Amino acid sequence: MTQTTVINKINDLKYQGFKEAYLKQIEDVNYHSLTFEDRLYNLLDSQYIFLQNKRIMMNSRLSRIKDKQAMVEELDYSSKRNINKAQILSFITMDFIRAKQNIIITGKTGTGKSYLAQALGNRAIIDGFTVYYIRTATLLEDIKVARIDGTYTNLIKKFARYKLLIVDDFGVAPISTDDTTNLFEIIEVRSELNSTIITSQLPVKEWYEYLNNNTVADALLDRVVSSSHRVELEGDSMRKIKSNIDKNYK
Repeated sequence: MTQTTVINKINDLKYQGFKEAYLKQIEDVNYHSLTFEDRLYNLLDSQYIFLQNKRIMMNSRLSRIKDKQAMVEELDYSSKRNINKAQILSFITMDFIRAKQNIIITGKTGTGKSYLAQALGNRAIIDGFTVYYIRTATLLEDIKVARIDGTYTNLIKKFARYKLLIVDDFGVAPISTDDTTNLFEIIEVRSELNSTIITSQLPVKEWYEYLNNNTVADALLDRVVSSSHRVELEGDSMRKIKSNIDKNYK
């Protein structure tokens, strides 16, 4: 049997990772000293890694995360920002997702709430979890439209299945009673099933008054806050700091 025949069969199977490893084995004489089992394992492992990377790329694209380059390793842990490094390192293990726990990130505009949330989202994708990022205003608008066009049930199922849902910019704009109810239904369907990260300029103690619906607020906060890790960012706006740095280098 010729190498061309083998490559054609690999192409038929669409084993791209396997093919690349096979071609490398042909070209590299060092592989000829390995046992059949070692060479076969190398081929299979290369295909496995190829599929893993392909899955990560697809999940990253579908996640709608805006900052694909956000990394937990790039966080500024200076004391003025009030970031507990040990806490962040515990998040990196993704045990909070496995335990179906939530994270609430609060702080003033520009303190890095969205960056941290997206950095954790990017890490979760690398670790094999499905992630979806959405701003609160967009989420509420999507629900309104879904109720009108009859796709509400499908939308709820969509948001329920993600292992990690990132809801950004909660509390930025006034919220109606209907919006509060709609937000509760998303949280309710995910409660004790999957994890949610919420970022907000509003301190958690102000959420009850902001929601403006005592019954729903009680239920929503009970499901979110009771099972949440808290990160309260402080310090100057990171955007302003970066802008000043850029100016100094011009």
